[in-house]
Amino acid sequence: MGTLLTVENVTVRFGGLVAVDRASFTVAESTITGLIGPNGAGKTTLFAVVSGFLAPQQGRIVFAGADVTREPVHVRARRGIARTFQIVQPFAGLSVRENIAVGAYLRHRDRADALAEADRVACRVGLDRLLHLPAAALTVAGRKRLELARALATRPRLLLLDEVLAGLNPSELRDVLPIIRAIRDEGVTILMVEHVMQAVMSLCEHVHVLAQGRLLAQGTPAEIARDPRVIEAYLGHGAAQRLGSGASGHA
Repeated sequence: MGTLLTVENVTVRFGGLVAVDRASFTVAESTITGLIGPNGAGKTTLFAVVSGFLAPQQGRIVFAGADVTREPVHVRARRGIARTFQIVQPFAGLSVRENIAVGAYLRHRDRADALAEADRVACRVGLDRLLHLPAAALTVAGRKRLELARALATRPRLLLLDEVLAGLNPSELRDVLPIIRAIRDEGVTILMVEHVMQAVMSLCEHVHVLAQGRLLAQGTPAEIARDPRVIEAYLGHGAAQRLGSGASGHA
């Protein structure tokens, strides 16, 4: 299994604040990798650097063997990097189908082709019965699926999921986890920022932990759940014990 993404010695400063401090990690192809840590740790900033929304002061991003550090967002999107956003903001005046088609236009110039792609992707994420609805009519869970669908419609090789599970109730969460696994099984590599630790334990093969802009630890979910540094900086002892008792069942 080859490496699809390499984040190498990346540093991002906002004035005097160091948001990301010499972060280095890799993501293997056709895996689900987690990026976890406390609020303000720099996770979303790292996503912005990988996807091209933000340029690092130092370090580089290598995707599929190419240095993409200075490439703009649309060029990286064509290479196959797509991301979702923490705060979901669909085009409220457009239908669910038209919202998904916005992503599909990256690969399809013809409107009919883009809409057909939107229909296909909607089936993958369970929105096929809601295609005709205005996006504004969707629930929080529906909007999360729409955000996922719009990114998938670009036909990514690497999908960056920024807290796509936040705000979902346990039932909605159970419904979405198989969708994320199926996306991976179809060959899309996933890097996910997530605070829902039971989902991280269930989905991820490998986890990187970021704290105060620095990579604190990395390993399997089970290793992370019992790492004293991670427990101290992020999980807390109670959560670590709960996760440790269920750590053997991750997919």
